[in-house]
Amino acid sequence: MYRIPPALKPGDTIGIISPASRPLNLEKFEKGVAYLKAKGFQVKIAPHALDQHGYLAGIDPDRAADLNEMFRDPEVNAIICARGGYGVPRLLHLIDYDLIQANPKIFVGYSDISALQQAILSQCHLATYSGPMVAVEMGAGIDPITEKHFFDLLFHPEKPLSLNYPGEMSFKVMNHGTAEGTLLGGCLSVVCGVVGSPYLPDYQDSILVLEDIDEEPYSIDRNLSHLKAAGILHQVKGIVLGQFLDSAPKDPSKPSLTIEQVLQEILGDLPVPIVYDYAYGHGPRKFTIPFGTSARLDTYSETFELIHPELS
Repeated sequence: MYRIPPALKPGDTIGIISPASRPLNLEKFEKGVAYLKAKGFQVKIAPHALDQHGYLAGIDPDRAADLNEMFRDPEVNAIICARGGYGVPRLLHLIDYDLIQANPKIFVGYSDISALQQAILSQCHLATYSGPMVAVEMGAGIDPITEKHFFDLLFHPEKPLSLNYPGEMSFKVMNHGTAEGTLLGGCLSVVCGVVGSPYLPDYQDSILVLEDIDEEPYSIDRNLSHLKAAGILHQVKGIVLGQFLDSAPKDPSKPSLTIEQVLQEILGDLPVPIVYDYAYGHGPRKFTIPFGTSARLDTYSETFELIHPELS
């Protein structure tokens, strides 16, 4: 059982950290901060959020310290990452998980942040949110549906909530069926990087939600095959495949499978409901996924919804 952190409230303080890479565009970062302030929130920017160490937002101990301090700070109610990028797996052994467990808070991010979410789920049994980030969606002018779903979820985590809008933002069906389970997953290549470590949560009886970006079909093939060989795909009750953006082969002169062929050939024989083209991932219009909460997937009625989440 995963705990749901306390709900967000008007006027709460949001901490901003960069546990992976530094924001690429400081103007977008500043616009993201201004967006949160305009929504009525107080904002605390971590001391090293804008540091740079190659492709990282500063050195590992500093980035880890920023995360730990945001969970320690009694004034901070929620933590939202500035962006993803690279480097989160380097921090997992530096995180104070006892501190996080004693101070459960909303934690938001996606992409490389998936590694940290896996660790928090496994070590603290605390639900996290795979959703919009400060220097990305918030700084670019957040999509209205993305925004509404995000804040509906954070302000009212105790309420059942649809995770799709049939007809407008639905999905395609690979395997029909129904499933109930705990939502787990994230960025496919990042999740695979945690397999075999102590930071991987238990995927038994889960609904696996996956997406990725800038990975060619052969790479997605390799990563899904890894999850299958590791037994994870045989533990889940259902699979929801989100956006696999910028995944076309970079050299069209070389033979390749399509993404659709890869997904069908590796996943199609699994005896669980599987949907694809779901609005989740690196695209601007998407649903926020609360990893660690319970959900129901029904391909016949085209519904995907939260069920009876519990507050800590």
